[in-house]
Amino acid sequence: MDILVLGASGQLGSCIKKVASQKQFGSISFPDESAGNILDYAGLEKLFIAEQPKFVINCAAYTAVDKAEDDVELCEQINRDGAKNIALLCQAYGAAMIHVSTDFVFAGNSVNLLKEEDTAEPVNVYGVTKLAGEKDIAAVLSAHFIVRTSWLYSEYGNNFVKTMLKLGAERDELNIIADQIGTPTYAIDLAKAILAIIESGKAAYGVYHYSNEGVTSWYDFAQGIFEISDTQVKLFPIPTSKYPTRAVRPKFSVMDKTKIKETFDLEIPYWRDSLLVCIDQLALINAPQI
Repeated sequence: MDILVLGASGQLGSCIKKVASQKQFGSISFPDESAGNILDYAGLEKLFIAEQPKFVINCAAYTAVDKAEDDVELCEQINRDGAKNIALLCQAYGAAMIHVSTDFVFAGNSVNLLKEEDTAEPVNVYGVTKLAGEKDIAAVLSAHFIVRTSWLYSEYGNNFVKTMLKLGAERDELNIIADQIGTPTYAIDLAKAILAIIESGKAAYGVYHYSNEGVTSWYDFAQGIFEISDTQVKLFPIPTSKYPTRAVRPKFSVMDKTKIKETFDLEIPYWRDSLLVCIDQLALINAPQI
């Protein structure tokens, strides 16, 4: 079970490292960005030769959604070309690839749960480049698991939960978008699901959807954050039109998780239960040292 994690220092990579340590996974490698640079094919090949991985987990991505609208070339290089580099090397060296993608490959103009086979029609550069990466992986490597996720947060990196806690400590009131609907995903839960795919030993390759259970808006998500953390701040729900952003966001991106649950026998936590765990962990991290 030799596993190579690329993008290891990011939010999801950090969560995989934590979960792997708790589960006492044996041979799993977390190279830094210089050794695991997905845009450097020759350097990456040296890493494959040295590590001889059986599984490669790609957590590396360009995820600054608004910035991507003006940084198209770099976004394409990381989300499309970098993903293809990994897939080509997995094909050459006999490894299976687990690639993390996004709900933003969908337009978000439906009110039905999004299934893996539904038509992907991204409405921003980030989504376009992530979909291109999915397609290039599938074109060169049959042994692939593409796991689309949504609204990722954790104790690590920059994310909505940490931003809300910071703003809640600084301000008395906040305006939060209430007409974008999706599901938050605790990155620790996603990390557990990814490692469960590997542990299953199943070659059930293809596209899967994973988020926590439930449906919410950014407004209700923020409300949950402040209730659980006992932060006193007045929230006002606003429509997307009142908070224009550089990139268009899907209005509705709740994914159907039936396929991943049934294939790998997963029990997925409800979003609010996982949020409680994360906020508890953040409180421990931020507690004064005695």
